[in-house]
Amino acid sequence: MATKKRAAPAKSPRSKSVPLVKAREPERDYSHRALIDKLGVKAGQTIAVVGVDDAAFLDELAARVPSFYTGIPQDPADLIFYAVEDRSDLPELKPLAARITKTGAIWAVYPKGQGHIRETDVINAAKAVGLVDNKVCKFSETHTALRLCIPVAKR
Repeated sequence: MATKKRAAPAKSPRSKSVPLVKAREPERDYSHRALIDKLGVKAGQTIAVVGVDDAAFLDELAARVPSFYTGIPQDPADLIFYAVEDRSDLPELKPLAARITKTGAIWAVYPKGQGHIRETDVINAAKAVGLVDNKVCKFSETHTALRLCIPVAKR
């Protein structure tokens, strides 16, 4: 008599290990931070203010950095706040770019929602002088600030 082979016990299908997806961190909320913090101003930095006359900003700045240049700085600056009221102010970015430190930046402060000066105008002018934009910030109810810096590859 022939013996029957027993069927091997059924194997459970291999469970493929599904990689755990790390939960995405929630977006950062900067709305509660002071303007001076959003702009990255730290005590001890060399700061210049060129044409920006917002009283609230200047008060906050003076509280954080008591001594800052008004006008184009003589020494290289960590941050330059530059008022851009229309396209005719954009050529001034070139000499200002020469006055920032390698890790410094120019904050171009321009009017919101105006046809005579737009964000793309500022970005294009910055690129023309070798700078890139890497941050935007609500400066006031009427103005926006765009951070312009030297690209990392050129530092």
